[in-house]
Amino acid sequence: MVALIACGVLASAVTLGRKYRDHDPIRIAVIPRTTGIAPWEPIHRGADAAAAKIRAEVYWNAPTREDNVEAQIALVDQVVQRGYQGIVLAPDQSLALITPVRRALARGIPVVVVSSQLPMPGGDNLSYLVNDDETAGRIAAQRAARLLGNKGSVALLGINPDISGIMIRARSFELFLTQNYPAMHVVKRRGAFNVLHEQQTAEEVLKTNPEVELMVGLMWASARGAIAAIQMGGPARRVRVIGFDPDDVPFEIEILDSLVLQDSLAMGERAIALIVAKRNGQPMPALIKFQPALVTRENVATEQVRRLTEMYWRLGIQDQK
Repeated sequence: MVALIACGVLASAVTLGRKYRDHDPIRIAVIPRTTGIAPWEPIHRGADAAAAKIRAEVYWNAPTREDNVEAQIALVDQVVQRGYQGIVLAPDQSLALITPVRRALARGIPVVVVSSQLPMPGGDNLSYLVNDDETAGRIAAQRAARLLGNKGSVALLGINPDISGIMIRARSFELFLTQNYPAMHVVKRRGAFNVLHEQQTAEEVLKTNPEVELMVGLMWASARGAIAAIQMGGPARRVRVIGFDPDDVPFEIEILDSLVLQDSLAMGERAIALIVAKRNGQPMPALIKFQPALVTRENVATEQVRRLTEMYWRLGIQDQK
């Protein structure tokens, strides 16, 4: 459904883009949390595909690490100073990005924030295209209950107060189990975008909570850390992992049970279309949510999942990587 909506908006943006054929292309900066990995490369793919059809130019840049907030702030300020006509941003940290986004809005630059919201209202020149993290948390909780037979202990790792979407996932996950499966116990740990730190956290959880049979990583760093910690424990420890927002789809690892993916490709397409529409005088919606998908060994080879995870694409006659 989301893909169909995104395609419809993209088609309208193509029509709107015809007004710019005799003028310079619209320059739009796309600044994700980092580059070279999913889910951020599909945003690049969607943005470039949309821009090519409406005569827009995409400037793509990001920090080398997801925890480098200062670098992301600097990038936002740079594109504001250089006069870009739109910004697409996946914030590394909620509070720290408020001020640079406000500076962009004060210059009249439309801003589309993707993946996770900032603590400031949308509307006018600010729009949010986000993963439906409440649904994502519920999807993971349903999978956890199925795997554990509706009882037992699960560790919820990677709770990160700096990312609003992750906090929504965590609350939704725990609430669903509390309301529907009271025999399930949740062990919670805060996390960061650091695999080694997350591995150490997972090792501590496994040591102090031997009853834990499943670990859920709300960030991919947390899932990777959990996988490493379980592997260090040897084959006698039968603990499985559910991950979010992976930078690959490593189902060759038996420990990994499933993944919850956001539709970042559709977010990238829709973000460019909204900015072009705004330049043509149309209002920007305050908030649009995109539905996540559960990926398992059974559906990983389907066209829908490949669309969400594909890292490389062909745009016109030039390969883009």
